[in-house]
Amino acid sequence: MVSAIIRAYAGGRAQAASDLDLELKKFDNHAYENNNARPLNEVQLRQLEGTAGTTFLPEYIASLYGGIFVKVVDADALDNVELYAMSMVTSTKRGAVDLEIAKALADGSISQAEADEIMRAHEAHMSARHTEVLSAIALHRARSGVAA
Repeated sequence: MVSAIIRAYAGGRAQAASDLDLELKKFDNHAYENNNARPLNEVQLRQLEGTAGTTFLPEYIASLYGGIFVKVVDADALDNVELYAMSMVTSTKRGAVDLEIAKALADGSISQAEADEIMRAHEAHMSARHTEVLSAIALHRARSGVAA
């Protein structure tokens, strides 16, 4: 998970280290747990993910409990254009699930590795869809004192 955050980070390891005010060698030791160094802590990981715009940490934690991470969007920042963009992301992720199933079935059966990839794509789709549904409700919820 830490490697995925670093790979997604603009500027890579060097920029991530700088943003955490760590020398590169010290950052590497913490990130990869070398030389008996403690791993990066939750605050550091959240800082990196906030900058990178990723959600690997909550996705990982949710998966430990058999769940999926669903991002809750700030209703005040939503509009119909944003909702439409979410629906396109959701559609794309559904297509990715269907594509993984089709690829897996090309030889007539689904291996464990293929099943894992199908489920990874499915979880990403369900997360996106749930976020989209919550956002639609939040955006169009009847508010007291607001004319419909």
